[in-house]
Amino acid sequence: MGLVERRQRQKEEVRNSILTAAWDQVLAEGWPSLSIRKIADAIEYSVPVVYSHFESKDAILLEFTRQGFARLIEQIKQSALCDKEPAERLEGIAQTYWQFAFDNREYYQLMFGLGIPTCDAANHIVEMRQFGDVITYTIKELIADGPNADADVYLKFKTYWSILHGLVSIQMIDPHLSAADKHGKLILHDAVSGFVKSLIY
Repeated sequence: MGLVERRQRQKEEVRNSILTAAWDQVLAEGWPSLSIRKIADAIEYSVPVVYSHFESKDAILLEFTRQGFARLIEQIKQSALCDKEPAERLEGIAQTYWQFAFDNREYYQLMFGLGIPTCDAANHIVEMRQFGDVITYTIKELIADGPNADADVYLKFKTYWSILHGLVSIQMIDPHLSAADKHGKLILHDAVSGFVKSLIY
């Protein structure tokens, strides 16, 4: 291995150790506690070393947001997009989103800490845009098959996402409730079914 390759590998190792230390800090103390100083202490490097990899704490948070959306879109692709009709896919996406939120609470809280991300945020995170594209494409298909061909796809996308995020947020208020809660899942199914019917009838 040449000098350049060795330096690149060392750089990646330090970057990964920064992210690992940051994640451990979040799990132990929550997102508000995250600090560059604590990360530097944990990896036994100076603060400037951390800043040489991430220009700010926000840059670390952005990386975790990207990772969260990458996980979410991968799970949606695996479980909800298998040769199904658009209506079934929207139901599958909703169920996968619900499960992801409770299996990955720390990621979800960061990804949606201020509500549904803006278009500007999506432009900076490819994985977030991919998530939106999957839902938008499915809604477009559903609209095309129904009597409301002139419906605003973006508006319907925001409505659908608001339903999912709102129900998850309500459910998360009670720390004892999980994705397996039958009442919550019934409400989710009822809401998504109503949304689908509004597009096809």
